[in-house]
Amino acid sequence: MLECGPAPAPQDLCSHQESLSMVAAPSDGFHGSQWRSTCLLPTEEQKRDVGHPGRATLDESLGDRSPWEEELLGQIRAMSDSQRSRVLEAIQHRIEEHTQVITIPGGSSGLGLQLPRAGHWGPSTVFCLQLLWKEVADPGIRELLAPLNLEPQQPVEKAFLFLVYGLILRECASSDLVRRHLMRLLELSHQTAGQREGMAVASGIASSSHLQEVWATLEHLGRTRVLRTACTSPDYQEPYTDVHWRWVSSTSLLCYGHMALHAGERILPWVDNVISRMVYYFSCSCYDNILETSFLSAAVMLVKALKQEHSTRRYRFTQIPELIQCLLAILQKEPNFLATLFRQKIILVIMELSKLQPSLKPVVKSRILQTCLQSLYMLPPMEMLKSCLPPLDLAPDVMVLYQKSMQALDLLLQTFISENKSMDEMCFLLQHTEPWLKSDKSHECKRVVQTIFLLLKYVVDYVKLTDEATPSMLGHQIGLLMLLWRDRDPVTQSHSRQCIYLLLQLLIQQKGSMGQFMHLNKMKNFEAKALRRSEMKFYNLVKALDRSLTPAQHTQLILTLLGGLCSHDHLQCDLASQLLLMIFQNQSIKVEQVAEILQGLFQELPSIVFKNILQTMMKAVTVLGTQHTQETVEVMLSLCHPSERQVLPLWKALANNNQLARKVLMLLYMKLKLRPPKELVRLSQQAELISLLALGTIYELLYTREYKATVRWAFAGILVGLLTQLHYLFELDVVEGISDYQEDSLEVKPLSPCRTCLEALKGLFWTTNYWEVFAYLQLLRGWELFEHLETYTEGVTLLARAMAHYDCEVKAVLGQAVISLKSSEERDNIVAILVITEPRAHTVHVPESHGQLPEPGPEQPQPAGARHEPEGPHQHPDGPQEGGPAPQSAGRAAGQLHGARAPGPHGPDGRSGRHPAQPGHPGHRRHQHQDGPSTAVTV
Repeated sequence: MLECGPAPAPQDLCSHQESLSMVAAPSDGFHGSQWRSTCLLPTEEQKRDVGHPGRATLDESLGDRSPWEEELLGQIRAMSDSQRSRVLEAIQHRIEEHTQVITIPGGSSGLGLQLPRAGHWGPSTVFCLQLLWKEVADPGIRELLAPLNLEPQQPVEKAFLFLVYGLILRECASSDLVRRHLMRLLELSHQTAGQREGMAVASGIASSSHLQEVWATLEHLGRTRVLRTACTSPDYQEPYTDVHWRWVSSTSLLCYGHMALHAGERILPWVDNVISRMVYYFSCSCYDNILETSFLSAAVMLVKALKQEHSTRRYRFTQIPELIQCLLAILQKEPNFLATLFRQKIILVIMELSKLQPSLKPVVKSRILQTCLQSLYMLPPMEMLKSCLPPLDLAPDVMVLYQKSMQALDLLLQTFISENKSMDEMCFLLQHTEPWLKSDKSHECKRVVQTIFLLLKYVVDYVKLTDEATPSMLGHQIGLLMLLWRDRDPVTQSHSRQCIYLLLQLLIQQKGSMGQFMHLNKMKNFEAKALRRSEMKFYNLVKALDRSLTPAQHTQLILTLLGGLCSHDHLQCDLASQLLLMIFQNQSIKVEQVAEILQGLFQELPSIVFKNILQTMMKAVTVLGTQHTQETVEVMLSLCHPSERQVLPLWKALANNNQLARKVLMLLYMKLKLRPPKELVRLSQQAELISLLALGTIYELLYTREYKATVRWAFAGILVGLLTQLHYLFELDVVEGISDYQEDSLEVKPLSPCRTCLEALKGLFWTTNYWEVFAYLQLLRGWELFEHLETYTEGVTLLARAMAHYDCEVKAVLGQAVISLKSSEERDNIVAILVITEPRAHTVHVPESHGQLPEPGPEQPQPAGARHEPEGPHQHPDGPQEGGPAPQSAGRAAGQLHGARAPGPHGPDGRSGRHPAQPGHPGHRRHQHQDGPSTAVTV
């Protein structure tokens, strides 16, 4: 027994759009596109297929009447109404007798060929039937009945009787007689396929003269019978127990299809009502293969009727989306193997419906594309299609079914682009292929790329795009195709490259550049001969794309390639990285693209699996930074907080070039000086100030090995900038957290802006090997003077004296201070004056005591850092180790920072010496947790 379930109800296509998450496609057993290359335009066979679903129609023979039919009609017209009524009653009785012989649920009946005996219905009735029946042996009649597609065991007589029944009703002048006898016919059993089809044929023929009467009769049947057999709820699974009426809804669907087929020019005023009944009966009926077959047959007849009516193009239909939704529901329920042409026929019917007015809304077209692509691409690989078939008496030719189904899909896409000849429509179609282009299964990519190739070939050869739209998503779709250039399947490789050429050709045609078109053809011919020089092919195509794409399209292309870096397929990752490096080196990136590109790269960095891919991308960042240094620095400052380690590789990449690294620090110094007045800064905006982001970045770069030499080069500017920045933060009153910092605490807390600035100031001396200055202030607790605005000037004074004492970049710092004297900002002037005057006004006195720094005399060498660029640390990347280049005295003092306090009653200026609370170098706590962010600005 067949399982009966509720048919899928049509959904509101304007409010629902299915996601593109379902992806699959079988492998093709073909090489190249020759097997589908002939389907760029509809073939005659495909046009004929539209008119032949599972159950064929009789309309082909009804158009041109044969001699026997003319004779038959002549006899019918010669009858009186009473004679016609008696003949109709006799045919009803005969059909009923045949139905009672053998009943097979859901199947056909085996019927005898006996004619009724004389005297049973009357001589005239028998005579009329005998006259009609003797023509059955005529080949014309048999040819007429052949399209009914009845099973071999079913005789021709019954179908012939339904045909005669319809002809008699058509010739009747009495509307009452037509309604009465049609209703009696429809009250017969709807159990067998032949019976349902015969009733529909008779109804359709009768409607050609009595459309109103047939419609009223079907309405009555729907109210009294169809709705009684309908499923009462979506969860209803129990089939209707009365097999007599169980499939009455299928009969009604067929009747509406035949009505449409015989309506002729009267179809348009009725078409919306016909479609609404079809949709309703399909939706409320128990779903099985009989219902879906009947609905598809009715839809095919409706489409054929509309194609024959010339005024269809001017008519505005109201029910087409609902009809399409029912067809898609059938398509979704198709099994995952190919045994029939249902897929092909459904897609072709939808293709014809999409040509009607008004044009389908994008959400409806999107649902069509999703469902059709899913139904075909999710089929098993070609080599498995035959083995997936269930046991059948006659196995179908799976290859033929597959080819016809794929041809139907090609025609559907071609129809969509022909109805809307624009690049926007092309991108819309390509967008729905994205899930399969991203698939990691070779046969899925192969199928979808072949579909795209045939679509693009059709557009280039037969369609002239009407507008010059430049949708940015075209770059994304080009990127997806480019990522298949090294696919393991050679057919996919070839088609993906040809797709790029075809898209470039469309872009060039839009611009009307004949020179570029000729260059593209030459490049295509050259590369076809140079198959081994794959990298050269890539380079030429990249250059062509750079010239043809708009900045928005170019950006989308790059973002798509960035997404390809995260694949677990090393071939694809390597291809993406090499293509990106080519694009960057080609100097094709505009200023307005930099932000989106860097943001995209930053998002993908954590997901890159292979180390060499990351190295290639860092080279690309170096190239980009060299071309657009200012924009690159500005974007990188905005990516995240400087303390987050994820952004550090990008800053390191900018240090691969010494000149570039210097530009970066200069720009950071300039950003540090962007200090709006307190009254213009809201509390919520303080953490977003560009000067604070630059401050945090400078602090991180101090401890980055790649910037060690550059920091030393920019020492004076960084020093004055940090001193001024600290004074600015005091002005903003963001001093929270500056005094409660503990260096040796294992708990990592985010640093406040003031603390970040102070730690950067300390780190500047530590990382540039000026340990004597750092150690001197540490031993005397001089760094604590910078924690309060009231003692800030004392801290600067003490620092300036120590620098002068140890000859720490004195000349460069004085030069920077002189520049600051010219500033209009008071804080700049204060720092400059303190730096310039204090070292000259006082003699530095270093108290001699155990654990303190001795004052260097003539016999002692100057600190190594005062003379030349220090070497990098040998053991610790961020600070000095024992055995470095500093004098032994400085080394002893630095060593005592980890365990000794600095005794002695007086400092250099005669004040009582301060003792460090937690001695240690400024990077000590910062690197306790290497894998997590070390600091964060909080205000």
